[in-house]
Amino acid sequence: MEFKKYKDIVYQIIGAAMEVHDEMNWGLLEPVYNEALHFELLNRGVDNEREKQIPCFYKGLRMEKLYQMDLMVGDVVVELKSVEELNSAHRAQLFNYLRLTHKPIGLLINFGQSSLQGERYGYDEETNECILLDKNMNPVYE
Repeated sequence: MEFKKYKDIVYQIIGAAMEVHDEMNWGLLEPVYNEALHFELLNRGVDNEREKQIPCFYKGLRMEKLYQMDLMVGDVVVELKSVEELNSAHRAQLFNYLRLTHKPIGLLINFGQSSLQGERYGYDEETNECILLDKNMNPVYE
């Protein structure tokens, strides 16, 4: 998968998140940052969709239960947090959204510390794996 083609949009999203963090500081509730980031992206001319609902399936049957993602920016899933530290459960939530939507890029952004935290992930549809990406959108193999 060619993740580098998403570098510009990822930089735009992260830049907007940095502006929100600078303006609102840290430690507020996640929905506040969600709405502020939505507005900041719109102000920058970047279309996005807040609280996008996606269906769930079981053995090919569509379930009534819907998942609600924080933000969609084109083909990029953005999961927002306002926590002391990102953990594996936060990453798993983003990975599930990537697998359900088959979107190629996911961002995990945390407003819960004095410095904004962000992680980039790519989704490989062939292997159904989510891969950590560096700031240049290259896979990081640990």
